[in-house]
Amino acid sequence: MSPSRSGNVGLGLEDQALQAGHEQRSAPPASRRAWAALAWGAGAAALFVLFLRITLADPRSMSSDPANSALQAWDLLHGHLLLHGWIVGDATFYTLELPLIAIAEMFSGLHLIAVQVVVALVYVAVAVCAVAIAVTDSRGAARAVRAGVTVAVLAAPAMIASDAWIPLSFPDHTGTSLFLLVSFLLVDRATDRRFTAPLLCAILCAGQISDVTVRYVAVPAIVVVCGYRALATRKIATGDTANLTAAVVSVPLSLAIRALMRHAGGYLMVAPKTQIAPVSSWPHNAAMTWHALRVLFGIQAAPNASPAGLAAIFGFCCLLVAAAGMVRVLWRWRTARRAEQLLLVAIIVNLGAYTISTVPNVWVPHDIVAVLPAGAILGARALVPARIAGRAAALAATCVAAVAALLPLSLAATRPPAIAPEAQLATWLQAHGLRYGLGDYWDGSAVTLQSDGQVDVRTVLVTGREITPWAWEMYRSWYDPARHYANFIVIDLARNDLGPVAEGFFGKPVSTDRVGGWQILIYHRNVLKQLKPPEMGDVS
Repeated sequence: MSPSRSGNVGLGLEDQALQAGHEQRSAPPASRRAWAALAWGAGAAALFVLFLRITLADPRSMSSDPANSALQAWDLLHGHLLLHGWIVGDATFYTLELPLIAIAEMFSGLHLIAVQVVVALVYVAVAVCAVAIAVTDSRGAARAVRAGVTVAVLAAPAMIASDAWIPLSFPDHTGTSLFLLVSFLLVDRATDRRFTAPLLCAILCAGQISDVTVRYVAVPAIVVVCGYRALATRKIATGDTANLTAAVVSVPLSLAIRALMRHAGGYLMVAPKTQIAPVSSWPHNAAMTWHALRVLFGIQAAPNASPAGLAAIFGFCCLLVAAAGMVRVLWRWRTARRAEQLLLVAIIVNLGAYTISTVPNVWVPHDIVAVLPAGAILGARALVPARIAGRAAALAATCVAAVAALLPLSLAATRPPAIAPEAQLATWLQAHGLRYGLGDYWDGSAVTLQSDGQVDVRTVLVTGREITPWAWEMYRSWYDPARHYANFIVIDLARNDLGPVAEGFFGKPVSTDRVGGWQILIYHRNVLKQLKPPEMGDVS
């Protein structure tokens, strides 16, 4: 094992040969490896079942955000590979979640379960990659204990029983962590292999097309760490230099690919918020960053909410574990593995960029979600030694880690499945022959997906006294009166955005009905004819 791979320095050729011979002699037989692989596979399957059950109990997994992802994936499945005509949000998830949802829809059709299965599957993949990095260099029971600690930290957000954001809600930057972890695992385990740099460039490029966070977090982390390693060895022709170059090249390459996609008629997207906030707002942003961290680790559910009892204590312990892992890497920076250095730099860059940007808000921490698995890995490696001496100690540590990992997930999985309120509305509209209408964002694609595409509700936005299509997660031909006939308006009485304006803009309806928390305005004409083309805003 070379020094560039192990993170250790000073191993001579003789020492390396002795170490390699020892590892070869101590390698487990094929039967033990097979049983170990079976155990790890069974663990991943169990995690998938638990994650899926938690997703099914989360009402946010049934909102318009995941519904729009399902509709985009449905178009991908039907040959619209560039999503021509779509205007998507500031993160596309085009190279990970959308293709996976499209594959799921091959079996389920246009149905919510496709999104929920993919959300759970992606979180399993994140957990698997996190565990793979965490158990590096460990042996025996230490591997299981590190895996347990990693999964326990990843389980922390699921302990909050509320409608607050959790990584298992819907495609919302969680999959971005996978691009980071796979890149870091590749750099750590295969630094000097010929395929590493080209493969790393491809992964980073795909990640940037999916979510620009990869450009501002993963790329700088690789440049900093590989640059430091190359300077420390005082050599240019090294794997670190090649990987640094690959990371840098991935930026213009991803921009060029995106430009070609636009030229070929591909989707447009709302420009991501990459502006730096005024310096005077940084202290306030720092406070919001701290709040976002508390939500991310399951300590607090929502703004001004009280800590959630035992869940908050568990989340705070997980946050302390992650902090301990960061301190450990800082303390032993020169001898730390590449993956540890990459994860630490990624956390610092992510939190720092988040704090000084215009992104922070008090509702969701999705822009810093990669901090959770990164902190879980560092915490597991700091808390658990590479080897645990003594069978009693190993058994006790394994039991504690298993309980810490499985108990919070099991408790979260016992919650009853959520029932989407839009299901009642979709059923009523379908029963009354109403097939195409307009509504608020949160009542739009959610109703469409709840009805399995039998009822279409398209999003409109109130701007003063005007009502226009909203250029966010929308397909432009939805609003073409030559193609569609919209004869009803859905008004959410709780939010009441459309209520004060709808009749003044569209005129008096021929009838009005009430369904749960919604009011339905029904017309005998195509109200799409009264809408102006959508304001494109800052799209690219």
